[in-house]
Amino acid sequence: MKLPNLIKNDSYLEPFTSIIIDRLQTAKDKEQEILRGQSLSDFAQGHKWYGLHREKNQWVIRDWAPNATEIYLIGEFNNWQELPEYAFNFTGSGNWELRLSQEKMSHGDLFAFSIYWEGGQGKRIPAWANRVVQDDYTKIFNAQVWAPEKEFKWKHSKFQRSAEAPLIYEAHIGMAGEDARVHTYNEFRTNILPRIQQAGYNTIQLMAIPEHPYYGSFGYHVSSFFAPSSRFGTPEELKQLVDEAHGMGILVIIDLVHSHAVKNEVEGLGKYDGTRWQFFHDGPKGEHPAWDSYCFNYGKTEVIHFLLSNIRYWLEDFRFDGFRFDGVTSMLYFDHGLGKAFTCYDDYFNAGLDQEAFSYFIMANRLIHEINPNALSIAEEMSGLPGLATSYNDGGLGFDYRMAMGVPDFWIKLIKEVSDEKWDVGNIFYELTSKRMDEKVVSYAESHDQALVGDKTIIFRLIDKEMYFSMRKDQPNLAVERGIALHKMIRLATLSCAGGAYLNFMGNEFGHPEWIDFPREGNNWSYAHTRRLWSLEDNKELKYCWLSDFDREMIAMAKKDKLIETPEVNWVHDHKENEVLAYTRGKYLFVFNFHPTQSLVDYGIPLEASKYKIVLNTDEDRFGGQNRIDNQLIYGTHPSGDANSQHYLLLYLPARTALVLKKQGK
Repeated sequence: MKLPNLIKNDSYLEPFTSIIIDRLQTAKDKEQEILRGQSLSDFAQGHKWYGLHREKNQWVIRDWAPNATEIYLIGEFNNWQELPEYAFNFTGSGNWELRLSQEKMSHGDLFAFSIYWEGGQGKRIPAWANRVVQDDYTKIFNAQVWAPEKEFKWKHSKFQRSAEAPLIYEAHIGMAGEDARVHTYNEFRTNILPRIQQAGYNTIQLMAIPEHPYYGSFGYHVSSFFAPSSRFGTPEELKQLVDEAHGMGILVIIDLVHSHAVKNEVEGLGKYDGTRWQFFHDGPKGEHPAWDSYCFNYGKTEVIHFLLSNIRYWLEDFRFDGFRFDGVTSMLYFDHGLGKAFTCYDDYFNAGLDQEAFSYFIMANRLIHEINPNALSIAEEMSGLPGLATSYNDGGLGFDYRMAMGVPDFWIKLIKEVSDEKWDVGNIFYELTSKRMDEKVVSYAESHDQALVGDKTIIFRLIDKEMYFSMRKDQPNLAVERGIALHKMIRLATLSCAGGAYLNFMGNEFGHPEWIDFPREGNNWSYAHTRRLWSLEDNKELKYCWLSDFDREMIAMAKKDKLIETPEVNWVHDHKENEVLAYTRGKYLFVFNFHPTQSLVDYGIPLEASKYKIVLNTDEDRFGGQNRIDNQLIYGTHPSGDANSQHYLLLYLPARTALVLKKQGK
């Protein structure tokens, strides 16, 4: 294998050349071993064989359960009895099959498997089930025959991703409404999709789509990998949501959890055929020490088949536009990355990396782009493994983006630990722009993680309890004024320095005041904090609308001249004592005065001879500012001496204000 560009582009990787090449070659060998001449997309269609299907006017059900000795289909149609005519036949290689005449089952019937193994028996929800429902009263889960007479008709079947950088709106269907209950796909489509479109975001990242038994897991303890969560509605209603988003020009991606699975045995994959090692590692390697879940065995061909088929299923059957892979760090390292700082390259290239997971990711990303070259593949990964978001041909794992997880951590640490007067603006610029040059990242100031109970959103850290008492426009409050000013500046700085894409969690754009606390025993199973209070944003007498209006203008500005698509963010000036930071990106000049009290008159920003006009100003009264700057002026640079000397753009910079100026002319 020739020297990958990953190493050519980073001389610090040269000592690890043999390790990197060996890993890539091992992944290639593994792929060839399992494919045996097939393409990845041909291999990844287990969902078309396993599970329940109609074939030639009969039902055919297939499953893989190598440790099973008997399998019965039980359900409403046979009074949940193990009858001989519903017994599966063993077909070899751990596979089982049952064929039934069409009148034996109907659309909507509930069913499950009764699986026997040496020394035991258990009811199981089929691993390949595409519809799983929970009884409202008994709380028991069952699979459901889902074969509607009319096939869903896509209205926007030719939709393709545009060349725009992803502006991602992270959302959760169930908590997207105002009521204290679980909301639906239809309600999201009707009420929330138009809001996202008006806000200007071009990508939606949906959480908690694959079925999960515990609502409070946020969808990260998956039980049925091929079943969209029925608590939000039907598969067709989810498809309609995706279809209408496509009609608005909006991509839809989902959180994909292939890092682990819930331990539940009836409604999950835990000990599915009586063994834990069917899908998962046995012993300590098979249990996640922090998540109380089982870890997949990525060395088994059948497990890779299951997971790759899952990717193809979501891309083709629901036409999702890609995935945000959850828990990538946990998959890549034997110790799951727990308690490790990853401070040097040695941490990435010692014996701690799991080659089987490494190989799986390469196959997963190759499959995604084989099926849909325009699909998005995003890694939630905190170690910073070199090559993660680099193409396989260049020596990487093939993700399109990695989450810039250090950015929200940086903002939280800064707000919590450093007084406003001591913010180091040079360090702010470094933290926001620090990334590998051969990778793209999704930058964000906060996601759902910072909104969960036990943590705080940025707005809550800045304003705290005053949000409950002083958010009317006719209620002056210094803490609120500070919070609103910094909230805008933090988000503008994060977006304008974004290394390829930008993300916001729903409601945070307008400073949603509630944390997220799912129903649980500790809160008496309350839904009070699993909702979004859109009425706060809509009420023009409250200050929340200032933040949403600013966010909308900020997103529009980024889209207008393809700001994030311009890769270079060029430092221009920073001054630690004045807390002034300036940088350019494309035609735009960004100037921040983070100082809490010091306004600056005729502050000089060193530039070449040029003219600028303000296109976004956090101090406008429509954004909750004090309207201290004239946006109509054309600002021209002035030489410090003769015509050939350094030019300066002289600006009035009020305290806690940011300006975006656009260069005029060529």
